[in-house]
Amino acid sequence: MLTTLKTAYTDSRADDLAWCLGKEPLPALAVMNVQLDSYTVQLRLLGASHQVIVEEEGSCSETVACIPGSRTPLPLGVAKRVGDWDYEFAARVETLSEGAFAGRAQELLALVAHHPHGLAGTFPGSPHAFTALLAQRQEGRIGWRTWHAYPQEGRLVVTRTQVRPRSLAAL
Repeated sequence: MLTTLKTAYTDSRADDLAWCLGKEPLPALAVMNVQLDSYTVQLRLLGASHQVIVEEEGSCSETVACIPGSRTPLPLGVAKRVGDWDYEFAARVETLSEGAFAGRAQELLALVAHHPHGLAGTFPGSPHAFTALLAQRQEGRIGWRTWHAYPQEGRLVVTRTQVRPRSLAAL
């Protein structure tokens, strides 16, 4: 699903993104609930990027956004236990030329907009300023990928997350 977000482009620099686990649901501009087997994955587009909440018996929440007062920068990688979940996160920043950025943005928006478990939102002012999320289930894990586009910098922040209930990790 592709939507135009009705808000100012809040996180205007890739370096402004912060990462946080366990945050309560924040006000969202667009929400998509995805059912993957017994898991409900809530994809949330914020004015300041994204939040994903996975629920089954317990919940796991990830926020990547401009979080006022947060001093936790976006890590390159994290693997840890979060409540009853094994959590793995990876991030990278791609720097692209203007033409390459426009092509990559169109490619990603088309991919996510037409995927049944995808949510993307473009920000006013630039067709290439967007946040996109794509959820999937594979091999006993729930995962999602995100893209945060900063056309004015020619930077694309890409994240990949996987979570697995600890009850399945013991099998």
